Amino acid sequence: MKKIFFIALLAIATTYAQAQSVDLRRKIEVSGTAETEVTPDIIYFSISLKEYMDGRNRMDITQLENQLIKAAADAGIPKEDLTINNIAGYTTYQKKKDPNFLASKQYRIKFHDLNKINQILSAIDPKGIQNTYIESYDYSKMDELKKDLKLKALIAARDKATYLLTGIGQKLGEPISITEVDNGGFTAPMLSTFMRKATVADAAPEQDIDFKKIKLSFQVNAVFEIVK
Repeated sequence: MKKIFFIALLAIATTYAQAQSVDLRRKIEVSGTAETEVTPDIIYFSISLKEYMDGRNRMDITQLENQLIKAAADAGIPKEDLTINNIAGYTTYQKKKDPNFLASKQYRIKFHDLNKINQILSAIDPKGIQNTYIESYDYSKMDELKKDLKLKALIAARDKATYLLTGIGQKLGEPISITEVDNGGFTAPMLSTFMRKATVADAAPEQDIDFKKIKLSFQVNAVFEIVK
């Protein structure tokens, strides 16, 4: 009998505790969004140089590399922003094995000014340029921009809740919960075709880069209390 009474008492206590934990506040849940567009100011650019034969004469990879290094220096590119990505067939053994083998090297250049790309390409022997393309891009003040957009998204959520409640004669109270929606950050920009395969007959590479802006969008879900 005592055991049954104890179980019943425990059940009543549990039910009471659960009732006490129920949030009886009136609430409104809304979402807010903020977005903007920025032009990328960090561009990672790839350029591949390849030896070629001009009659019986070879345009050596070292000569092409020296042209690239000088062109980058003349364009004000820091040394640390020009790196080698890949080397193909650049060994003494392979050259001795096959004198007709043409070595190639791939370089990566970090740009902050897109106008520098054509300046550099025009200073290199076009016959030695195998291909060029944009690897990736970024915005230097991305972290600050994200923080600003998240705050604007939260303010937009608050303003939406205030507007809705005002329409039914209610007032907005304190926020109960705020949830940031992970929507992946930014939308990739479209850019003009910038993949080049050079041939012996090519002229100096001169191309315009049409870089559209990065679109950043952030969403925040918020729950606010409704007060009298």
